[in-house]
Amino acid sequence: MAMKSRTPAQRLPYQSIVDRPKLTLPDNARVVVWPVVNVEDWDISRPMARQVLPAPTAAPVLPDIANWAWHEYGMRVGFWRIKNALDNVGAKATLSINGRVCETYPGVAGAARDAGWEFMGHGYIQMPTHQVDDQPAMIKRTVDTIRNFTGKAPVGWLGPGLTQTFDTVDHLAKAGIRYIGDWAIDDQPMRFETQAGPMVAMPYTVELNDIPMMAVQQHQSDVFLKRVQDTFDRLYEEGADQPRVMCMAVHPFLSGVPHRIRYLEEALSYVNRPGVLFWTGEQLLEWYDGQMRTEAQA
Repeated sequence: MAMKSRTPAQRLPYQSIVDRPKLTLPDNARVVVWPVVNVEDWDISRPMARQVLPAPTAAPVLPDIANWAWHEYGMRVGFWRIKNALDNVGAKATLSINGRVCETYPGVAGAARDAGWEFMGHGYIQMPTHQVDDQPAMIKRTVDTIRNFTGKAPVGWLGPGLTQTFDTVDHLAKAGIRYIGDWAIDDQPMRFETQAGPMVAMPYTVELNDIPMMAVQQHQSDVFLKRVQDTFDRLYEEGADQPRVMCMAVHPFLSGVPHRIRYLEEALSYVNRPGVLFWTGEQLLEWYDGQMRTEAQA
């Protein structure tokens, strides 16, 4: 008999940050900055994942060349600006990657692999998880493609557009995924239950994310820097008592363009200071699991 689907709240009991046991970062650091670079494959035979130009007379058109080209610029040019910005502060990012990018943009995927970035599954192609007919098969294909390209299976997952159904985390856990970014619910990692054992909800972000900020809310380019500064200042202050995680999520076709890249560079420079660690999602997971084992033994 199939198990009844469970909501996130049923899998993850509520726990306020003021009541939980104190965590400790190495060297008494206060904040972990988690840079996430999202690279995607927008299949030109499908509607584009985002639009910078609406269709003429609002009539949907396929192929959508203009919006496909907007994304393509990011993979050809923007990604390299973002990588250079991260290299300049010595940060290794988590690459949130559609599995098919390993096949369609091997230069991008290869540069991230060779730089020691973490690969986090992001679906096979950029489409909502709700529209996938066979989620376990799609997850397996994504994991296998990343493993074949990098030599290592991903331990993290971010649904395209942060989409998942109530059962997705069970499918992911059975495929060996150990953390997700889809539940942006806290400033610290949080453990929850699946049919295949515990998983961790990592503090991904929709606030320091250039999709909501630039593509949806259409803010001015410098808003990204101001929001990073304000967020970091508060988390750094609070991190003196209880460590915090600050994710910065960017996309090459948005943050990698000429009029926005300087604000990402300045944001990375601003947070690059004593008491701050630049970590990948996998590093966060290993640290958090260690903290939970220590707590259980206390």
